[in-house]
Amino acid sequence: MFRHVTMFRWATGTSEEQVQGLARALGRLPDAIPALRAYRVGPDAGLAEGNWDFVVVAEFDDAEAWRAYLAHPAHQQLIAEHVRTMVAERASVQYHC
Repeated sequence: MFRHVTMFRWATGTSEEQVQGLARALGRLPDAIPALRAYRVGPDAGLAEGNWDFVVVAEFDDAEAWRAYLAHPAHQQLIAEHVRTMVAERASVQYHC
């Protein structure tokens, strides 16, 4: 199993409607991208100061499947339509689990 975790900090002025739109769009990716085995997304619970605003946790069979997800047109379209307009900072890590 291979896991990909990405965290976002929103740009100033990002609205709750934009965040909800991104969450809905992300929720459609598992139906569009067969390489995804598990997919969880959501906002920070707001329990600790300094946390990131939002997280995506995706699981794949292997690194090749992760690369297919990254390049998939549905994923690239989501980045262009949502992520690039909202994100001030992004952090990501991939690891074998």
